[in-house]
Amino acid sequence: MMTQIQKITPHLWFSYNAEEAVDFYTGIFPDSKVKRVAYYTNEGYDVHGMPAGTVLTIEFDLAGQEFIALNGGNQPFTFDESISFIVNCSDQKEVDYYWEQLSAGGDERAQVCGWLKDKYGVSWQVLPEILSRYLTDADPAKAASVMKAMLQMKKINISALEKAYENA
Repeated sequence: MMTQIQKITPHLWFSYNAEEAVDFYTGIFPDSKVKRVAYYTNEGYDVHGMPAGTVLTIEFDLAGQEFIALNGGNQPFTFDESISFIVNCSDQKEVDYYWEQLSAGGDERAQVCGWLKDKYGVSWQVLPEILSRYLTDADPAKAASVMKAMLQMKKINISALEKAYENA
């Protein structure tokens, strides 16, 4: 039986802490694992500057989604909010769990409307599944009321969204 390859795989460039970041992420999401690890060799040292035996890439799964993390060395690359990962949550307990785990050690100033930045600078959106339905409701007053409520939040509060939706 042939393994199906995921068509698009997010690739995250870390300077030197890809292993630490992968351990952090796989410790948060159920059904997550490290799949394969590649290591730098002496080949290309003059280009990459990484000692032989240092982790080059880590292929890993987070809740069934494949990722690759790279130890890219001392390059000026950083993560920003233009790319983020959405964590779809079924209830407040799940929102609270992922928010607490992913925001630990992250930039508190980047916490707005369900968005957060983790301690590695990666942006995440921890969102309840119901939010999309509320924001796309055929009644523009309901959608606007939910949007107004959401804009006041850091971590999403489902009961406050429900109240805004029902009282519109």
